[in-house]
Amino acid sequence: MKGDTSTMQQRKIGRLQLCTALTVAGLSLAAVLAGAGTATAADATGDEQFRPAYHFTPQQNWMNDPNGMVFYKGVYHLYFQHNPSGNQWGNMSWGHATSTDLVHWKEQPLAIATDDQQDIFSGSVVVDKNNTSGLGTAQNPPLVAVFTSAYKDASPHKGLQAQSLAYSLDEGKTWTKYSGNPVLNRNSANFRDPKVFWYDAPGGGGYWVMAAVEATEHKVVLYKSGNLKDWTQLSEFGPANATGGLWECPDLFPLAVDGDPANIKWVMVVNINPGGVAGGSAGQYFVGNFDGTTFTSETTKASDALPAGTPLAGFNDGTYNGWTVNNEPGNPKDGPFGAAPAAGTLAGQNGVSGFAGAGLINSFNDGDWPVGSMTSPQFTVDSDYLNFLVGGGQHPRVSDKLDNTPPPGDLLFNGFEVPDGSTLADAGWTGTGDLAPAFQPSTSGGDFYIGAKRINTFDTGGAPGDDRQGTLTSPSFTVTRNFMSMLVGGGHRTAGSGQTLEAQLLVNGNVVRSLAGDDAGALNWKGWDVSEFAGQQAQLRIVDQATGGWGHLTLDHVMLTDHAAVPRSDETTVNLVVDGKVVRTATGANSEVLDWASWNVSEFRGRQASIRVVDNNRFGWGHILADEFIASPRPATPRVQTYDWLDYGRDYYASVSFNNMPQNKRVMLGWMNNWDYANNIPTTPWRSAMSLPREVALTQTASGPRLTQKAVQQVDGLGTKESYAEKRARNIPAGTHALPAAASGDVQRIDVTFSPGSASKAGITVLGNGSKSTVIGYDKATGELYVDRSNSGMTDFHPLFVSVDSAPVAVDASGNVTLRIYVDRSSVEVFAQNGLRTITDQVFPEQVPSQQVPNQVALFAEGGTARLKSLTVTPLSQSMFQAAQAPAKNRK
Repeated sequence: MKGDTSTMQQRKIGRLQLCTALTVAGLSLAAVLAGAGTATAADATGDEQFRPAYHFTPQQNWMNDPNGMVFYKGVYHLYFQHNPSGNQWGNMSWGHATSTDLVHWKEQPLAIATDDQQDIFSGSVVVDKNNTSGLGTAQNPPLVAVFTSAYKDASPHKGLQAQSLAYSLDEGKTWTKYSGNPVLNRNSANFRDPKVFWYDAPGGGGYWVMAAVEATEHKVVLYKSGNLKDWTQLSEFGPANATGGLWECPDLFPLAVDGDPANIKWVMVVNINPGGVAGGSAGQYFVGNFDGTTFTSETTKASDALPAGTPLAGFNDGTYNGWTVNNEPGNPKDGPFGAAPAAGTLAGQNGVSGFAGAGLINSFNDGDWPVGSMTSPQFTVDSDYLNFLVGGGQHPRVSDKLDNTPPPGDLLFNGFEVPDGSTLADAGWTGTGDLAPAFQPSTSGGDFYIGAKRINTFDTGGAPGDDRQGTLTSPSFTVTRNFMSMLVGGGHRTAGSGQTLEAQLLVNGNVVRSLAGDDAGALNWKGWDVSEFAGQQAQLRIVDQATGGWGHLTLDHVMLTDHAAVPRSDETTVNLVVDGKVVRTATGANSEVLDWASWNVSEFRGRQASIRVVDNNRFGWGHILADEFIASPRPATPRVQTYDWLDYGRDYYASVSFNNMPQNKRVMLGWMNNWDYANNIPTTPWRSAMSLPREVALTQTASGPRLTQKAVQQVDGLGTKESYAEKRARNIPAGTHALPAAASGDVQRIDVTFSPGSASKAGITVLGNGSKSTVIGYDKATGELYVDRSNSGMTDFHPLFVSVDSAPVAVDASGNVTLRIYVDRSSVEVFAQNGLRTITDQVFPEQVPSQQVPNQVALFAEGGTARLKSLTVTPLSQSMFQAAQAPAKNRK
């Protein structure tokens, strides 16, 4: 994955502002501003907060997709998408790490670097043992990397993505780019992620096969070559099953069903972003056959019929059929909804699918910019469920406020509307560095500001940019009301970033409140309760010591108010309104593919209701899709839940398998992150981890052969003596029950088997501190395993991080659920029922001052009594940034 292109306008701005490194200049000033004493020494590498103990992380800087994974001469090679110069996406190059056992990884020098012509996107590495490429010799065959060249403006191929080669003659240590690159060019801007393997033809001989994607077309394209340089197209696969985002990082490999060599099936892996089963990034797979030319899927799902029930609206007669439409006044295209339903995709929009019939609501009329709403005629609720299709932007409902009207109160600093020709210096402000008051206010930058002028630390100093730094302090004012409210936009910085970017309230020279933006250009209302400072003198100070993407702050319309300001809702939603109040709401998933949503409306039976569709967002994914409202006796099943997924959590993406593995084992590894919030997770000086390496197999199920997964045995080899065990069955009464301290830990494996019994939900909590924890449970009513990280610790760094992720899991013949849980400081990987389902989620447990690291483990049951059958807790040794104990035995 190369970054989420689905919100191109927003992300493009952020990427253009990426710096080459996080600056440490001015940190002593930051300490003074924060009132801090002498800075403490940084933790040693491997001991930082949230640093995994046995999952791979780079020592520093950004990482995403695993690339070029290969086993060669006793060494496992992991290449990966890497920004060698910063902690956010950018400067894409191939990082490199090696291991002799898949758990003790040593980072190596940068393998293949970006240059002025191209970024180095994802790909694979093969052992060209017969030197088919001619890039080595018979005595010293090459390792050949096949990667995507993402061409820059300086290249004659600018804007294109094509496949290129690099080769290594020193066992993967150093690489030379092939002089004849690119070797495969389709003149496409979205042709990428080649996975190459050797195919042994049934009649003898063989050839190289490449699986790559046309990302926006939802296709895997297959090519063949005899020499890795000259490629001929074989076939295409797709679109199929999940198509709600870009298709990326494909893989294709054979597996014996239940180990039977006479029953071989092929597995096609296709990663997708967004559009995953849990939201955002995920990996799906198909089981079928490959004949050397074409992959034929046996698990593609046909388009389903409409759920049973009474149609309320279908938009198939060319009209809105009585709905009230409020398009933005003055919009030249009558946007966002137009005068009639859309027939499908609108001008400038990626392909819309998943709707039924001839028409749908599509608020992309005139693009994402216009805002408006639609309301259905009143109807009587006479069913238990309301089912409908929804797609478009993922912007949940925040409030009833759909405009930027200021709250009642007293405006400070005249809203920065100083007379033309004057500056904030003339208004009594003081400042330092690039934020000297003579540079403010600005008349550019940001959206949803009020008036003509505002503070914008991007547009200041000698030249505009995110690297501008300094402070700006207001004259004193008296706190006369209970709240201080203001419009805020721009960026933010986490506590561990070493940078400060915030608006601060000073009372008696001390920082008593602070806030920042949300990495967005749109200003929105934020503020503080300042009632405890009533009657005191205060100042507002803007501190910008940030560099890199979103390294600026925008501020406007600072007010003293009697009530907290209500934030403006930038929603793209479908809402059920009863008695004038929104009682149910749904949003899209940043996808142009509509899927089923359901509301339980049984409590409103007999009451009058209406459906209101709202588009109040002007930016990336600022539109909503809706269709086929049906009053039904049962909820509709979202199509996305019927597909086959590698993992049902939020943090397993870009997963592909190792080439050239000993004993032909199939081991996969994924990026443990999600593009929804990847650039924002609160880790430093690195960002992102890899999942555990997983051995995958095919097992026969009632639905046909399906993948099972387990951590490779080397991971379990990190286990020490069991620290806690319960071998006898016992009841788990309703409530949450902490286990003895011997079960506590933040680097461990937990094996647990339980029966839900009479409980509606039951399971285990990990990484707890007494008030917060990560919940891993089983919901008997839905038949689902779930991981709930909504109260797991630090969750407010991005609005899409909070989640409850679930997977369909059937109890076994004895009525039991068996889980193997890997806990590693900032993640949980849950393998259920012998690996038939997995859920992988990052979590960031907060340490409460004066308390130990969050590591408590507890059992719980809700609504009844569950039955614990067995429980074993095994601490795992740290392997990252540690020397391996023994070399791998297998060499190939």
